Amino acid sequence: MEVAAPAVPETTAVSAVLLEPTTNKIIYEKEPNKRLPMASVTKLMTLLLASEAVEQGKFKLTDKVVTSENAWEMGGSQVYLEPGEEMTLWEMLLAIGLQSANDASVAVAEHIAGSEEAFVQAMNDKAKEFGLVNTNFVNCHGLTADNHYTSAYDMAVILKEGLKYPLFRQITSMKESELRGGAFKLWNTNKMLWWYNGADAGKTGWTEAAKYCLASSAERDGLRIICVVLGTSEPGSHFRESTKLLDYGFARYKAVKIAEQGANVGTIKVGKGQVNQVEAQTAEKVSVVALKGEEKGFESRVEVPDHLSAPVRKGQVVGAYVVTKGGQEVKRVNLVAGSDVLKATMIQQMKRVIDQVF
Repeated sequence: MEVAAPAVPETTAVSAVLLEPTTNKIIYEKEPNKRLPMASVTKLMTLLLASEAVEQGKFKLTDKVVTSENAWEMGGSQVYLEPGEEMTLWEMLLAIGLQSANDASVAVAEHIAGSEEAFVQAMNDKAKEFGLVNTNFVNCHGLTADNHYTSAYDMAVILKEGLKYPLFRQITSMKESELRGGAFKLWNTNKMLWWYNGADAGKTGWTEAAKYCLASSAERDGLRIICVVLGTSEPGSHFRESTKLLDYGFARYKAVKIAEQGANVGTIKVGKGQVNQVEAQTAEKVSVVALKGEEKGFESRVEVPDHLSAPVRKGQVVGAYVVTKGGQEVKRVNLVAGSDVLKATMIQQMKRVIDQVF
């Protein structure tokens, strides 16, 4: 007996998206490209840029961040920083990610870029780098401002890109922490972390203009779904609508594992090397998303050159691993060299020629 597919849900959100990040498949959409204010969901980009700067070694989490008058003057949600007050960059990021602190957002922006204006320019540059055409930032915190907007789809991409950074994942998944030696308790405003099975990241937002907004992520049985709802109307509605949409996504789709990261999927001949071939390995885990009941029929092929010339470096991109279904490409992953192949010396090359002759 066939089980009926779950009904496509209706949502009270003005704009909403469900995105499967490994294939960029849109599972659900409602006005996905509509430009809307996003309130404190803005801070996902702030956290992304900070995480990137730390990963690149430009800043350390132990760095002291000094609160400016500009940061102190911020209204809305905050951790009540005083002018001249110092916290580590780690503590400031906790204040942003959990407490949604506007004052900490400005302090971090100034610390990283020298001014909030310069940081906002970096936010917009990063949005362009991601190919986002319906996002523009005017500030780093999300308080209402003219020309400060995003779309549900664009914000889903920002969350997807942020999740590539371990620091970003760590902060957005934390339920609670504390500042000032335990005197100030932090509770994550994203209650999905408590209420929804598999929820592991996200950011809430609310202003009078934006209403209730939420970008969130959840993973079950290897399937990750990113959900963004913008413009829900009453308290708690952003959690309710996100739950409804995520339930639909997980009920309808599943992840299909094709190959593990580092799987040897072929060999490539190497000329003038100390060895004459190298393994081609998948650079990342290969999985695809499929409707439940349609998990079969995926095929894969390896695209590599006939030969390479030494030297070859471990991790060097040497080809592609392509997954198809019904002749249509559904996933492409880099193949990398599984080991170094050093260039053979002249004597080694001469010996190889002699061995081939005799």
